[in-house]
Amino acid sequence: MTTLDEIDRRIIHELQLNARITNQELADRVALSPSPCLRRVRRLEEAGILTSYTAVADQEALGLPITAFVRITIENHQPEVVDAVEQHIRSIPHIVEAHLLAGDQDYLLKVVTSSFVAYEQLVRTQLRRIPSLASVQTTFAFGVTKPMTPLPLG
Repeated sequence: MTTLDEIDRRIIHELQLNARITNQELADRVALSPSPCLRRVRRLEEAGILTSYTAVADQEALGLPITAFVRITIENHQPEVVDAVEQHIRSIPHIVEAHLLAGDQDYLLKVVTSSFVAYEQLVRTQLRRIPSLASVQTTFAFGVTKPMTPLPLG
C-alpha cells in the first residue's frame, strides 16, 4: 500500500488517539459501515502502517518520575561494534526510546528512573558498559509540555 486516502488517514488518526476504540465506534467516526472499516484496518496492519497497539502508562504514578535525555558518542563505528552497542541499549529496560543520530553524538536515549540516585546507578552499572563508549551527556526534563501526539497525516 503506497497511497492512503482520507478515510485511511482518519482511521489512523482515531486509532492513534484511542487504540481501544471499538470497530463500531471507529466506523461511525470515519463514516463507514463496520465491515469495510475493519477491512481497512486489517489492510493497514498487513501493509505495516499500523504496527502495534499499546497502552500509555503514567510514569509518575508508576514511581518513575525522572526523565533523562542522554546523548552518547561511541569511538568505533565498525558494524559489529554498532550492533553490540544497539543490542546493549535494547537490553536496558530503563531506556524507553533510542534514536540513531546524525551530528556530533551517535545516539539519543530517553531514560526513565525512580530517582536521581537510581539514574546515577544506571550510568555507573549499565550505560558506562556500552561497547566503545566515548562520552555520555545528560539533560533532565522538568516536565512534559507536549505529550506524544498522533502523527500529522495532512
